[in-house]
Amino acid sequence: VQLQASGGGLVQTGGFLRLSCTASGLALSIATMAWYRQAPGKERELVAGLHGHVTSIADAVKGRFTVSGDNDKNTMYLQMTGLNSGDTGVYCCAAARSGNRYWGQGTLVTVSS
Repeated sequence: VQLQASGGGLVQTGGFLRLSCTASGLALSIATMAWYRQAPGKERELVAGLHGHVTSIADAVKGRFTVSGDNDKNTMYLQMTGLNSGDTGVYCCAAARSGNRYWGQGTLVTVSS
């Protein structure tokens, strides 16, 4: 199983980005997927989850971030709007299935003021 995250970059405060996480070796439709982020000097935190058509968003980003999936492309997305400096960090995706957990590499999001 491989998870490939992409879409990070440098954006100004108030801007938006869309992150993608493409899975191979695991069907998105039957896995529990998640986005995590880790800001400099802070612990990793859960940002969003996706299981089938059920989504969840952390309170810290609710109203600004949206998680979705495209089963045909086997890709999960994280649409981020209204970005602020507190959103700066490395974002990575994870998948869980049958007691196994898989991690993708991170993609860096930097929000400048």
